[in-house]
Amino acid sequence: MLESLTGAVELGLLYALMAIGVYITFRILDFPDLTVDASFTTGGAVAAVMISNGGSPLLATICAFGCGLAAGAVTGLLHTKGKVNGLLAGILMMIALYSVNMRIMGKPNISLVNTDTLFTSIEGNTVLYLLVLAIVVIMVKLLLDAFLHTDLGLALRATGDNARMIRSLGANTDTTKIIGVSLSNGLVAVSGAMIAQQSGFADMSMGVGTIVLGLASVIIGEAIFGIRSVVRATLAVILGSIVYRIIVALALRVEFLDTSDLKLITAVIVVGALVIPTVRRSMKQKSVARRRTQELIAAAGSQGGRS
Repeated sequence: MLESLTGAVELGLLYALMAIGVYITFRILDFPDLTVDASFTTGGAVAAVMISNGGSPLLATICAFGCGLAAGAVTGLLHTKGKVNGLLAGILMMIALYSVNMRIMGKPNISLVNTDTLFTSIEGNTVLYLLVLAIVVIMVKLLLDAFLHTDLGLALRATGDNARMIRSLGANTDTTKIIGVSLSNGLVAVSGAMIAQQSGFADMSMGVGTIVLGLASVIIGEAIFGIRSVVRATLAVILGSIVYRIIVALALRVEFLDTSDLKLITAVIVVGALVIPTVRRSMKQKSVARRRTQELIAAAGSQGGRS
């Protein structure tokens, strides 16, 4: 049981960067970017090819980040300069990247067994492994928080809130959208590179459903920990990624469920995270309305008694 939970926390931290990337597009920019399903694989493919050919794991991860930035920039350009619908731009880029990823890998999958990766030196020490992952994720979170409080970061956040207003103030919303989508996919690609190194292989299908996993982490984090500020929101996304993985790990321990039910479990978790807060809000509103009605009835009764 403890080993299962430890593995869940480990996966949650590895996927946290992907969840942060999804948060940037879906929550900050309000942009439905489906590129992440393919850019995740791109990150894993680039890292696997470079490492399997004797390259530095750190350099491979950095190159994966750069390729993710490029993929996101193309999606942003299609949407802003090509005037392609945002959802369609993401779908088109996702389709195009499938062929690009196959070109990068040259075959459906690449093994990284018996090769040095970022985690080779700490694989035997679980505590150190988790500590290093947590430090990396927190560093990325702090850098993103700092960026989002700069002038460019504030313009990016304002673009998602009210693009027309920020344009009237002289900001170039096309630039902020391209930067936001590019940064998002860069983080997603880094997550893909780390997952490939942790699992020991990169596969053409490793990015399937990534967008759903990211949304699940974002929604669960927001529902449990709240989003009163950017700093708290990014922390909530990280914790949401960990909580999601723990829920999945516990669900898979149920006798009648197996790994083939993972997509169903994910769908149920996302639906629950979306519906439960709405139901709670509705019940609270009804309770307040009922209390006010009772107060009005009591007040009317007391006035009638005095008359």
